[in-house]
Amino acid sequence: MSTPGPGAVGDAAPAAPLPAIPRGLVILLGAAAAVVAVAGLMATAWLVGPVFLALVLVIAINPVHAWARRHGWPGWLSTLTLVLAVYAVIVALVLVMVVSVARLATELPTYASQAQNLLNGVADTLHELGVDPATARATVSSADLGKLAGVVGSLLSGLSGVLTSVVFLLALLLFLSVESSGISARLAAIAADRAPVAAALRDFARGTRSYLLVTTVFGAIVAVLDTIGLALLGVPLAVLWGLLAFITNYIPNVGFILGLIPPALLALLSGGWQLMVWVIVMYSVLNMVVQSLIQPRFVGDSVGLSATLTFVALIFWAWVLGPLGALLAIPMTLLVKAVLVDTDPRAAWVDALVRAPGRGRAPVPAAAGGDEDLEPAAPPPRTPPLAGVEGAER
Repeated sequence: MSTPGPGAVGDAAPAAPLPAIPRGLVILLGAAAAVVAVAGLMATAWLVGPVFLALVLVIAINPVHAWARRHGWPGWLSTLTLVLAVYAVIVALVLVMVVSVARLATELPTYASQAQNLLNGVADTLHELGVDPATARATVSSADLGKLAGVVGSLLSGLSGVLTSVVFLLALLLFLSVESSGISARLAAIAADRAPVAAALRDFARGTRSYLLVTTVFGAIVAVLDTIGLALLGVPLAVLWGLLAFITNYIPNVGFILGLIPPALLALLSGGWQLMVWVIVMYSVLNMVVQSLIQPRFVGDSVGLSATLTFVALIFWAWVLGPLGALLAIPMTLLVKAVLVDTDPRAAWVDALVRAPGRGRAPVPAAAGGDEDLEPAAPPPRTPPLAGVEGAER
């Protein structure tokens, strides 16, 4: 009978390594999870959109709170200043929109006869081109511009629902503004356990603020130029169309087209096709050059996203969240990138695909103006949880 050699007693066979999950299965599971997440976002778009809009507004105006704290203001006074600043922006936009839409509703019926004459001219032109008169009349009646007044009337009748949403948004802004005073402590707690997550959240806030700053500056420039140009051309409600140009400036790539259609149609009704052509030319020179050629490069530099990704993000978020998703396409994309890409060092290849050309994955810079509340304190050193166990085994 053979005696087991030394070291054989008590030795256990090494455990076989667990089989790795096939990459194809990982891709399928990830795709299924993405479909479920998108379906959930679409089902709760009525809630996700306003909540994220409130978050973006608080992030944008948070430097006011940081400035107040740097100048020795009490915490309650700096928070109150932040709340009042956010409320002032929302209330001003709502008041301007309500007054402008009301003026539009009273202005449109005066152009009913011009619209009818225009449609009759279109019918005569179709008849001269050989189209059957009955078919021409049917085509023209289906495009009755006089129905636009009814659309505006229904829009005004739905203002109560809009005001209800505004009240909900104001309530969200109040709570988020109050909570923003403790964001530095929360990020410090996150950094103590998950430093990449805290860095990604700071990058999201910084990128969102940079995007809003660039877009607001360019939007204000375009709005002022459009308002002056429309007033010089004699187009009615020039201030309303300037405000529309400012709002649609937050929609990447196609905001120029959305802001052009209403003033061009009103110019057609008030001054004929010559005035409409002048409006289109003016918008093309001002808006297209600024919004489609210059601004995307600044936006890409400020947020680190390629122009192609911003366009795809616009289509995707507008499909998921509706019109509000089109306005929030860039901040939503920045949040998804922060959560799924920036928190994982192994996802650097994804960052290389989606970032703007010439930008690398740089380390998190030091806090600049307005980011003091977003910079957590350095996390304390942590002892590996298994150090004692490994020492005992050795």
